[in-house]
Amino acid sequence: MTNTAIKVENVSKSYIKGAISTGTLSRDIEQKIISIFSPKKQLALNQDANLVWSLKDINFELKQGEALGIIGKNGAGKSTLLKILSRVTTPTKGAIKGNGRIASLLEVGTGFHPELSGRENIYLNGAILGMKRHEIKKNFDEIVDFSGVESYLDTPVKRYSSGMYVRLAFAVAAHLESEILIVDEVLAVGDADFQKKCLGKMGSISKGQGRTVLFVSHNMQSIQSLCSKALLLNKGTMHGFGNVQEMINNYMQNQENNISLIDRTDRKGDGKVKVINIHFIDKKTEKITNNLYAGMGLVFDIELASNQFKISSNLEISLGISDQYGNRITLISNKVSGQTLHPLTNGNWSQKIMINHLPLAMGKYTITVFVASGGQIHDWVIDALPFSIESDSYFGELVHTLPTGQGSFYLDFTYL
Repeated sequence: MTNTAIKVENVSKSYIKGAISTGTLSRDIEQKIISIFSPKKQLALNQDANLVWSLKDINFELKQGEALGIIGKNGAGKSTLLKILSRVTTPTKGAIKGNGRIASLLEVGTGFHPELSGRENIYLNGAILGMKRHEIKKNFDEIVDFSGVESYLDTPVKRYSSGMYVRLAFAVAAHLESEILIVDEVLAVGDADFQKKCLGKMGSISKGQGRTVLFVSHNMQSIQSLCSKALLLNKGTMHGFGNVQEMINNYMQNQENNISLIDRTDRKGDGKVKVINIHFIDKKTEKITNNLYAGMGLVFDIELASNQFKISSNLEISLGISDQYGNRITLISNKVSGQTLHPLTNGNWSQKIMINHLPLAMGKYTITVFVASGGQIHDWVIDALPFSIESDSYFGELVHTLPTGQGSFYLDFTYL
């Protein structure tokens, strides 16, 4: 037990729907007192129709030096778990046993004062995370070098971009001499090079320095490369803990069994226009199909609904296609192609997008759909539709397929 970094025992977290003060320290203390001295009253509270459980009976243990990837769909409880582990909030019931100092990066710019310069915020944020002044001073040059904001070090951070914010915040947290580092998916704000740099740093912290890392991400490739274990959450409950590849496979299987697009509630936007369905139409047979293969002629038939809303002429409908590890591999967008769309002013209509030769190699993919006009987002559904490419005839049925690990799509090329 001496090498245990974190032990989570039957941790659950509940909130009351519609209560502004939900999750505050006073509410946490109140529920804790009730659970200890009046378990029957606690049971009655738990059965309240207005009570929502963000987490329910979470159990796992991490050894020092292990890296845990926490995966699951939006609303699975990942961020809530990290907040409890970071002691931002307390669990409604259950206990957490930790061994060592914790550094956490949960939101962009947490602990930064907008009026202070980057230099001043390094000292402020470091102090909030528990660093002594001599520790900050010792690591100051490394923090600045890692963040890449040296030219703006004496500029107030309110003038920083979100990418600069997260680079500086991660640099401070990563150089804190803590035993446990907790990182939410704020790294998605940074550019690709910085994300790679951060993953490398977290890898060296875990494998090289023997410190424990907990990492939330929708990018399965990052989870696979960094983590030694994975925790799969679904609607606040544990659906698995252990082997990383096994948990990723379970997660992808769960994605395929998702509810229909029209019933998805985890969408963003004002709802004035909604995507209610997406069909695949075989260009050759002109019939709806789910039997997709590389090289086929394919039509994406997107059904949309608009309720008494006049759509401006600059309507954008985009489909982002990602591989099974969450890596975006291409974007289909009329904003990119420069095409103008002419939808109905209200009611339901269909927008078709034709692909002459589907270039995707065999594998599993997801579509993220995005609809906007006049600078306003109407509908945005991440991983709206999973699909598979089951066979390959891009260069003809008798030609070899793309070897595994050599890419996700084909180019239409000819040797001269």
